[in-house]
Amino acid sequence: MTHSNTSKNKQPEKQMSVGLGLSKITNLSSLLRDKTATAGSGPMLMVLDMIDEDPEQPRNHDNPGFASESIEELAETIKLRGVKTPISVRIHPASEGRYIINHGARRFRASKLAGKTTIPAFIDNDYSSGDQVIENLQRNGLTAREISNFIGREMAMGKKKSDIAKSIGKSPSFVSQHVTLLDLPEPIADAFNAGRTNDVTVINELVTSYRKQPKEVNAWLQEETQEITRSSIERLRGFMEEQRLRDAGDEDSETDDHSNRKGKQAKKTAGAKQEKKLSLHVLFGKRPALLVVTKKPTSRGKAWLKFEDGQESEEELSRVTLVALSET
Repeated sequence: MTHSNTSKNKQPEKQMSVGLGLSKITNLSSLLRDKTATAGSGPMLMVLDMIDEDPEQPRNHDNPGFASESIEELAETIKLRGVKTPISVRIHPASEGRYIINHGARRFRASKLAGKTTIPAFIDNDYSSGDQVIENLQRNGLTAREISNFIGREMAMGKKKSDIAKSIGKSPSFVSQHVTLLDLPEPIADAFNAGRTNDVTVINELVTSYRKQPKEVNAWLQEETQEITRSSIERLRGFMEEQRLRDAGDEDSETDDHSNRKGKQAKKTAGAKQEKKLSLHVLFGKRPALLVVTKKPTSRGKAWLKFEDGQESEEELSRVTLVALSET
């Protein structure tokens, strides 16, 4: 709502802010009904009591930006300097003469706390539900949970992940990683909700490990003092791979002992020599891999390795540690 200065003498700024000079506007209701009169214009002083917060905005009430201490700090700056960046609102579709906030809920709340009656605002009716997410993402204003909840709502309406990623200016992998948060295994969900980690990438790596060996990951998470970081999960994966290889070796030994007791070891060995192949299990740094013996390296001191994800690469043998031998 703007104050139309029709007098010849310019009114002092303080006087303009008191009541907005509404007594000089003869037909206020018609002005509020006229959407074209304000939409797309510059910033104006708008009465706070005419504005409603958006109940569908992506930030929840427990978002750190809405904490009482944060709003109080912002209110103090508004008392001293005012609101320097206008908020954005749109015309309320159901309540004549009212507006809904697009962007600026924190400034709106802090202005009320600071005792203000008006706030500078733009009217922008060209608004989509993704606009608030875009603004908050670019300034890291949303938690991982709030981002995933928004993505979940969009998917529930039939939108594709690629379209959601495009609408908020993020990569498809960003969307996929946050989708994982919507259906976490219970032990990982407990750790995430407890705030032990907020790194979405770490959570995804932990979920991948859990799907392979749930008991081991669950036991690891039961240690409440255990840090959940990329490096600690990498160490966990290395430990689980070594354990898997040891268990595989123990199973082979038990099978051999049983065959010996039955007196069939000679026959088994004769057939196995023709059918089985030797696999060399190694570690490249901390990454488990298989040594590819059927692929010739480009130079001495190198060898081809095949990692868990199926990728093959040529590496220096000096960085390769032999872990175990097995037959397949």
